[in-house]
Amino acid sequence: MLDRIELRWFYAITLTFLGLSIYFLSREMYWVAATPLVLGILYLSVFRIDILLYIIAFSTPLAIILNDKSTGPALSIPSEPLLFGVMLLFIFKFIFEGNFDKKILGHPVSLAIFFHIGWTFFTSLTSSYPVVSLKYLVSQLWFILPMYFLGTQLFKDKKNIHRFVWLYVSTLLIVIVYTIIRHAQHGWTQKAAHWVMIPFYNDHTAYAAVIAIFIPIFLLYSTNWNSNLRNRSIAIIVFITLLTAIVLSYTRAAWLSLVVALLVYFIFRFRIKFYTVAVIGITLLTLFLTFRTDIMISLERNNQDSATDINKHLKSISNISTDASNLERINRWNSALRMFEQRPFLGWGPGTYQFNYAPFQKSSEMTIISTNAGDMGNAHSEYIGPLAEQGVLGMLAMILIIATFVYTATMLYSKSNNDQLKLLTLAIFLGLVTYFTHGVLNNFLDTDKLAVPVWAFMAMIVALDVYHRDETYGNKKLKQ
Repeated sequence: MLDRIELRWFYAITLTFLGLSIYFLSREMYWVAATPLVLGILYLSVFRIDILLYIIAFSTPLAIILNDKSTGPALSIPSEPLLFGVMLLFIFKFIFEGNFDKKILGHPVSLAIFFHIGWTFFTSLTSSYPVVSLKYLVSQLWFILPMYFLGTQLFKDKKNIHRFVWLYVSTLLIVIVYTIIRHAQHGWTQKAAHWVMIPFYNDHTAYAAVIAIFIPIFLLYSTNWNSNLRNRSIAIIVFITLLTAIVLSYTRAAWLSLVVALLVYFIFRFRIKFYTVAVIGITLLTLFLTFRTDIMISLERNNQDSATDINKHLKSISNISTDASNLERINRWNSALRMFEQRPFLGWGPGTYQFNYAPFQKSSEMTIISTNAGDMGNAHSEYIGPLAEQGVLGMLAMILIIATFVYTATMLYSKSNNDQLKLLTLAIFLGLVTYFTHGVLNNFLDTDKLAVPVWAFMAMIVALDVYHRDETYGNKKLKQ
């Protein structure tokens, strides 16, 4: 009898939904077709938020930015609406349940992030454009709260780290294949390499930056002899595809970031002491400052612009005399520094650089791609940008996040007795080293394409540090 009653309800609800759908669609109210999807997301939000985080990882590389002024601010669909919803759920649960793991909240990386969020909020109130800054703050929160704080809970289980990585890369590979095919159709030219990844990525720099992040971890998967042959073979194919894609991107900053990651790998591989690294770093800095005039004269003699030829393209990295991209980046940095000089403590407000930098440009530094319209991006640096927008403490907050992360990863690697945990830690760490290096020349943490993997990778290291640091068995297979 109960079965018959449940069946009747099923038919009644289904027929009612179909009837309403037909009615609304006949009235051109097409949003009704999304109702089942919305209900499914609501169900996952309540009962399986882990799957929702996986959906975000899977959908982010394929997300497309809608920038129609008639519909409001630009959004990356579907990832940012999902992130916004998860953020609201996190805040709601934290307020009413308040049982989040205190070991995560009190972790040095988390404390640095709290400082970053707090200072961003404060400087939003003193901003030259408070509404813009508060919107920027909210967008930062919908990246950090789901991907870092909820990410630490997802990555309690190390298997979830590998699930997340494979889900993100699976759709990133779709974008790579799409990009390579379009690039081939346009003759493999360097000029085409700048835009063939549109609409999934705005330009080649963000596209290459995210590829670089995943190269170290797939190098680990490819060389991990404790993994089975099938997984290792697939990982080798993915690794070669990622390398091919980053070469064809013609992104010099990404190539440089991989070189730095390789140097960091050798530091860990040969157990070079921090003292030695610090002495070498200080020595190089001293030499640069001592001979900076000669160095600048030498750089100004380099007139090799970016080119299709790899050797010439690499040489153009140091061209600060004719290369428009390099010169424009210097123009943006100099403008940011002049903005900092006027407001050294509070800055001009988070997210407001593009609306304020035009008057700080000098005609002698402007290039053929310079603009006064504020429509061509930001300060091109994760460090100089916050300096202009949030003052000296804004830049310090970013450096503090990176410093606590580097310390955490280094201590986890050096003190762990689990060989597989050490390798996983090193691969994730090197992935973020590529972004921290890239961040000197570009900044993408205000976009979902980079913010999702960057904050998730930070969460992975913190989760490994909090929940797996004391594991001592060293021969357990690294599951993929």
